[in-house]
Parts: sequence; C-alpha cells; structure tokens
Amino acid sequence: MSFSSSVFGPPVSAGRVPAPSRGLPLPVLAAGALLFFLIPVFFRAAGLVSAPYWLDVLNTVGLYAILALSLNVILGHCGMFHMGHAAFFAVGAYVTAVLNLDYGWPVLWTLPVAGIAAGLFAAVVAGPIIHLRGDYLLIVTIGIVEIIRIALTNDIFGLTGGPNGRMGIARPSVFGFRITRPQHFFYLIWFSVAVSLVMFRRLELSRFGRALKFIKEDPVAAEGIGINTSRHKLLAFVIGAVWAGFAGTLYAARMRTISPDSFNFNESVVLFTIVILGGSGSQRGVLLGSFLIMGLPELFRGFQNSRLLVFGAAMVVMMIFRPQGLLPSRPASYHLPPPWDRQPGGGGAGPGGAFGGNGDGDGAFGGNGVFGGKGGGGASGENGGGNDGSAVNGGRPSGAIGGTAGDADGDARGSQGAGGAGAPAVRGGEDPGPSSAPAEPSGTEGPPDLSKAADAPDGSRDGGR
Repeated sequence: MSFSSSVFGPPVSAGRVPAPSRGLPLPVLAAGALLFFLIPVFFRAAGLVSAPYWLDVLNTVGLYAILALSLNVILGHCGMFHMGHAAFFAVGAYVTAVLNLDYGWPVLWTLPVAGIAAGLFAAVVAGPIIHLRGDYLLIVTIGIVEIIRIALTNDIFGLTGGPNGRMGIARPSVFGFRITRPQHFFYLIWFSVAVSLVMFRRLELSRFGRALKFIKEDPVAAEGIGINTSRHKLLAFVIGAVWAGFAGTLYAARMRTISPDSFNFNESVVLFTIVILGGSGSQRGVLLGSFLIMGLPELFRGFQNSRLLVFGAAMVVMMIFRPQGLLPSRPASYHLPPPWDRQPGGGGAGPGGAFGGNGDGDGAFGGNGVFGGKGGGGASGENGGGNDGSAVNGGRPSGAIGGTAGDADGDARGSQGAGGAGAPAVRGGEDPGPSSAPAEPSGTEGPPDLSKAADAPDGSRDGGR
C-alpha cells in the first residue's frame, strides 16, 4: 500500500516513519552523469570553433543552478519570499578574494571559510526579520542586497577594492592539477551541481525538510504540532546562504575578477525567476529554469533587438496558464512498512462494527472496526477492539456496535451493547463470567436499552459480580 501526500504524509505507527520513494533510479543517474562527462569530448571531436564559448555558457548555467538550488531551500521548501540571495553570493566571493590575494590561501581552501562566513552573515541579518512574511520580508531582503552592494562599493575596511573590486584571483588546483580552461571548469562546476542535488534531496527527505514543507503550507498549524517555525526558518536561511557562499568561491575562481556590480539586485531577480519559472520546490524545475534563463538567451543572441521582448511575452503567458511552474514538485510518495501494506481483514457489517469485523488483524486498522469487533492484534487497537479485548464503544459479544468483553488486559471502557445473551460488562478487562456466552442472534430484538445499564447497581455493572 502506498500513500501520496504533498505535506503531511500518511499516518504512521509509533516510532516508525515510512520510507519515501526515492528519485531517479541509479542507472538513469549514471547515464546522465556519463552524458555530461562526454559533452566536452563531443564538442572537441566535432571540431566546433565555438566549443569553448558553449562550454562557458554551460558553466554559467551550472553556477546559477547551484545558486538557485540554495535559494530553493528558502523560497521553494520554506515558502519565504527572499530576493536578497545575491548578498550571500557576494560574501562568499569576497571572502575568497581576500583570503587568496591578501593571505595567499589556495582558492579551494577558502571554500568552507566562504560558506561559513556567508552563513554567519545570514544568521545575523535574518534573525531580526525572520518573523516577517510575504511582501514585508521581500522588501527587507531587497534592502539587504543593496546595503551589501553599497558597502562593497565604499571599500569597507579597505578589503573590497571599492568600485573596481578585486582582481588577479588565482586559478584553483586539485591535487596539483591547475584548472584553467572552460573544459576543466565544466567538470568542477557540474560536479558541484551533482553534489548539491544529492545534498538538497537528502535534506528534503529528512525530518527537517518535512518540517519546512509544513511551515510553507500553514505556519500556524506547524506551530500547533510543535514545530519551532522561527528556528526552522532561520536554519533554512543559513543553509541557503552557506551554499551560496560556496557558489561565490567558484565564481571568483572562474572569473578571477569580482566587483560590486556583479552582485546587484538584478542577480537576485534572476535567481528568484529561475526558481519560480522552473517550479518552486522542485530540483528538476530549478535545473530547467537555469537552462531557460541563462542558456536559452544565448541561442537567440542573433536576435539582439527582439529576444528580450519574446522572452518577456513568454514569461507572461506562462504565469497566466501555468503559475505553478514548468516542472512543479511532485507529491511525496510513501511506501508503508508491514503491517500497513496488507489488506484490511474481516468483514464490513455485523459483529465487528462498521469498518472491519472479527478479522485476523492484518488490515491497516487491525481488522477491528471503528466501533469494535474481536481483533487479532492489529496495528491500531485503540481505534477498534484490542488484542482479544473490547471495543472502545464496546458491547456484548454479539452486539451491533460491540465486541467481546475482553480479558484482564482488555479495554478499560468495557462493553455494553445490543444483541446476544449473558450479563453485560461495562468495564472492559473483566470476565463477564460463564453466563455471557453468546446466544443466537434474533432478527426481532430491538436496540439496546443503555439507560438500564446506567441505572443498575454497582454489582450488575461489574458483570454480575
């Protein structure tokens, strides 16, 4: 049995979480990785004069895919309108430039430091504003990216180089191999994209990722079930900022020159558009949006005067007819472990109540009807008869809404119903005695008179004792 849920997922037994269905199978992923590995080889074998140019375009697509995936945690999973992501991108790039140019650090060694610096900056600036929602948060984040741009332009602490930025950043090297050509950067950047996809997929399937989806759908309900929404939102901001800082290091190593104009408000708008266009919360959509926003315009560069007009018209049409994005996120599919994946036992009506009957306990509700029935150890005894115990709304052995009275471990609320013979047992877990053997059901017997049981002395309530 499998359930689909966009947010809350299926009911689960205590202490166990159903395993969500995985993404693409391993052979498909391996084939995709092999395809990307062979792209530079194909360009070179085909003798394309513009092969380095198109590889550079693919590098740009990959770099923005990393940035959009980091923004997708904040915007797509958590639902926070954040249009200041270029600020964290800038922090990572400038930390790499300062450490490399002023302190002689190798570029790739600065990668974790750049990510941590961007995450700390996000924690500082997002803490006071994390309670804001919607347009209010959007406006504040726009202010953050503008503040960073102005501070970089003013050469803060004499480290940023002012309007000219920092130049001459060293090329990265891996185990002594120097990365200089577009083909080399292609493998470095797209390997980083693959790592990002795996990491963010694992994050999405984790407990923290499910909590972010709860917050996106209904923050008030998320608070009601015990989720600390402010803490989770702040962590989402920090995680997205850390990954944007990593992308800043790759950008600085690739361009070798950075300036404040490279991290203006337009970059944040581009990243926001990639996530919304491809599909909020969807990794497939983010990759598609990166290709469409950063790669497709290069194909129409010959139509310089009209390409932006066509692109804008296409965006308007898409937002009207497909506002959820081109490849929106699919509902999560969960495969429940046994005994959830078995068919319900027992019958429909009769002694076992409305949903079940005297089944063998193999069903999702243990074969025990909502109103009782003699169960066989099902998954949720509290929703029906217990393990050979009485139903929540019990009854005498052949009662219409009851089940057996139960043994010493039976339900505490007992059974008092219609039909059958023998002494009633209102409190479950007490043996009604030999006189409670079921009689042949009668077609003319009327409904139970529960008032007599309520007015009976204590001895009769105890099963005749």
